[in-house]
Amino acid sequence: MDEPQRYSLALPPRLADQLARELTLALAAVWLACVLALAWYVSHIVHHNFDQEMIDSGHRLLEVAVHQLEQEDHSREGVQRPHVASQPGDEAEDLVYQLQDGRGNVLLRTQAAPVAAFAVPMREGFYEREGWRIYVVAHPRQPLFLMLADPMVERSEALQRALLALGSVMLVMLALMGWALRVTARRRLRVLRDMQLQLSERGGSNLEPLDLDAMPRELWRLGRGINHLMQRLSHALQVERSMAANAAHELRTPLAVATLRLQTALDRGVDNTDVRAAYEALERLRQRTEKLLQLSRAASGSALAQDEVRLDALASMVASEFWQQDESTQLRLDVVLPEQPCGPVAGDVDTLAIALRNLVENALRYSDGSEVLLEVCDSRTVQVRDEGPGMDAAALSTARERHVRHVDDLRLPQGTVRELASPGYGLGLSIASMIVAQHGGSLELQSPLPGSSNGLLARIQLPGCDPSVDTDALS
Repeated sequence: MDEPQRYSLALPPRLADQLARELTLALAAVWLACVLALAWYVSHIVHHNFDQEMIDSGHRLLEVAVHQLEQEDHSREGVQRPHVASQPGDEAEDLVYQLQDGRGNVLLRTQAAPVAAFAVPMREGFYEREGWRIYVVAHPRQPLFLMLADPMVERSEALQRALLALGSVMLVMLALMGWALRVTARRRLRVLRDMQLQLSERGGSNLEPLDLDAMPRELWRLGRGINHLMQRLSHALQVERSMAANAAHELRTPLAVATLRLQTALDRGVDNTDVRAAYEALERLRQRTEKLLQLSRAASGSALAQDEVRLDALASMVASEFWQQDESTQLRLDVVLPEQPCGPVAGDVDTLAIALRNLVENALRYSDGSEVLLEVCDSRTVQVRDEGPGMDAAALSTARERHVRHVDDLRLPQGTVRELASPGYGLGLSIASMIVAQHGGSLELQSPLPGSSNGLLARIQLPGCDPSVDTDALS
């Protein structure tokens, strides 16, 4: 036997949060690709600008370096080369260059330049050696070459600063976009909450179509499908209720005639076991038919009158019906009315009598012969209490469902359950619950009774004015 499906109590994540997270990740991926492309472009621009600056500086410094070499040779005859050049006033202090002859000998260098010659070819162009970016410039008339060097670490630091700025901006913007996307998604998905609220209001007695005016196209199509489904479901329920009502109505008259004839035969002293069994079977069938009629009327919820109903008079009428049907019921069923007359509440007296009659009938049937108390608490509260075995929590949770009988859950002596299984139909509490709900009230079930280990309390609470106001008005 398959086990019942179990549902987790943990709520699933919000759709708005999922959309915001996925869109943020997608934007982050796109932005990262853009940042990488931009980093490559920035690196290219940085190297290009640095190289262009070296080209301009190299051509400008070549003549200056040659002139300084001539001055140093003239003023410092006999001094061993290379000479240390003085920095021009408009150049940076860390300017690095060497002036070499055609054989690679260093003739002149700056203070920041290494003593050893840069090992690069004697051709114009750019070269990279040992962390230096070197630009070689050839003198147009003399076999002299200027090696202007730029440390690569400066370029790396400049590139790192640019990428760090881009990355910081990216992280800040992604955080802002994630927040903005989450807020926007939640605001735009409020229509789902509106649809959920509308669906939560739908039920067997309310299958009105959903309001789709403010829905976007996707939800409008979904809502239209739901409306078509509810329309077909409403039609099916109407057919079911009509069929049950018609079947019960058609069966009631012949059943009443057959029951009357069998009762007449029994009253005349015909002691026939088969006749008595047939009478009891027809009586149960008549009761079942009556329950189906009550269920059909309660489920339809149509044509409910809005009369002034006094619960004390209603309770007295229902109790009188049970007392007249069975003399033994007078010893078990007791009625407690308030000292002051009850004020009226708006409702249908016939359907409320059906609900109260079902509660009393259930109490008499399942209370194991104990006393049943029908008590009117105030102008809008009436309750039925018995001291029978009662029901457990699991049985109470499903007691209002149709065709659900909890005879097995009653704490009765062995053998009694089998005897009670046939009279009950599992419709009484369902009928009473529907009727009370259609009046805007509530049906409360409590078992065991307060301060006891057994018993069942069924309380009907109807909407209406405060009881004290009604009493004052009557007095």
